[in-house]
Amino acid sequence: MPARIWSLLIAAVIFVLDRATKVLIERNVSIWDTLQVIPGFFNIVHTKNRGAAFGMFSDGTSEVRTFLLIGVSIAVLIFVAVLLLQPSRAGFSGSRTTMIGLSLVLGGAVGNIYDRIVSGMVTDFLEFYVGQWHFAAFNVADSAITVGAGLLLLDMWMSRKQAVQA
Repeated sequence: MPARIWSLLIAAVIFVLDRATKVLIERNVSIWDTLQVIPGFFNIVHTKNRGAAFGMFSDGTSEVRTFLLIGVSIAVLIFVAVLLLQPSRAGFSGSRTTMIGLSLVLGGAVGNIYDRIVSGMVTDFLEFYVGQWHFAAFNVADSAITVGAGLLLLDMWMSRKQAVQA
């Protein structure tokens, strides 16, 4: 199967997992409720995030924020889609790690854009914490975007390391 098809399949799987988990939370966990999974470390929560990933910019009250977040997300989505679908024309080699990273970013971006367009906010439900320190709640899309970005950085670092050694 061509790499482009695999990339789109990975992105689609991320989108479906993101939607399915958000619907599951929205139907079964009341808003602002907390279900303790691993005491002192992990909870399932039901929060609504008007900001970006991990709650960034969520304190603002301007409606411009939503349009800006949707606009930036769509721009990133188009850029990533072009890289995935036409790697030779976009001017990059498209290693397997890069393609997987871009696919994860694409699937996560589509998941969060969908929520923003439909409701103006994103459902977050995974909360990790230690003692009083709580990491911002997040979802499958945020996780995919973060892992994808990490893979892209790792691939760039490995490529540069190989170029220096050559």
